[in-house]
Amino acid sequence: MEELSFEESLEKLEEIVNKLESGDIPLDEAIEKFDTAMKLVKICNEKLEAAEESIAKIVKDNGELVEFNSNQ
Repeated sequence: MEELSFEESLEKLEEIVNKLESGDIPLDEAIEKFDTAMKLVKICNEKLEAAEESIAKIVKDNGELVEFNSNQ
């Protein structure tokens, strides 16, 4: 699967969910879509975890903002 941004992954996931909820697809295609959806969920989760780590680096324990360099 190509490298997707969080927003692109989420959009593709929403499209798959809508298609699966419609119930108008054959079982084999539904299984394939479900597999793709699970991969997209993993991508989204990894990107959210990375964002959380970045935010944790920005904010000190006492809540003060600290200088953040995204190249670290």
